[in-house]
Amino acid sequence: MRILNEYWPYLTPSKFISILVFFLFLTHVAEAQNFHLRHNYSFTSSAYSVKQDTSLKSEFPDPKSVMRQSLIIPGWGQITNKQAWKVPIVYGLLGGLTYYSVYLTKQYHDYRAAYYNLVDISGDLRFGPTPGYLVNQSASSLQSNRNFLRNRRDFIYVTIGLAYMLNVVDAYVYAHFRSFDVSDDLSVRPGVGSEHLLASNMTTIPVIRLKLSIK
Repeated sequence: MRILNEYWPYLTPSKFISILVFFLFLTHVAEAQNFHLRHNYSFTSSAYSVKQDTSLKSEFPDPKSVMRQSLIIPGWGQITNKQAWKVPIVYGLLGGLTYYSVYLTKQYHDYRAAYYNLVDISGDLRFGPTPGYLVNQSASSLQSNRNFLRNRRDFIYVTIGLAYMLNVVDAYVYAHFRSFDVSDDLSVRPGVGSEHLLASNMTTIPVIRLKLSIK
């Protein structure tokens, strides 16, 4: 916890969001080689058509269903995507941020009580007694630390929400990309042919046809 207290003030909201986005990017790059391509391509002399294998719907889960699962229970969508190894990361991130928010809240309450008791002349102890380790603190120091802890606690609440949404986005995006393949098995076969086109004056014109097959 001392390490968090020393380095956390330097972690701005923009830096934290960048770390979350970078983490999401790394997880999908690491899984890129496990995607599977299920598309068949057919070409004609005038155009080409792409036929998608309808078996994808039964083989891979619906991305919207996976998203709802992660919204209900964090990590559920990752399990559906067969990425159970991400579940400890999800709960470690959410659990660590939640624990730190509880710690900051306790510290904030202590400084709030100490500052109020120092400046209030009624002595009603509205926020409780002054903790022993804050008895000799000055009013300005107590106020400064109280404000810092309150702002830091609110920021952690925001990061908890971002981490929760990251869990949802990760499951949803991976469910979308799960059916694609970027392996070395992909190949492109170019070809050249000839055919004749019928002109407006009912004469034929020889043309060269280029063919590109993707498998």
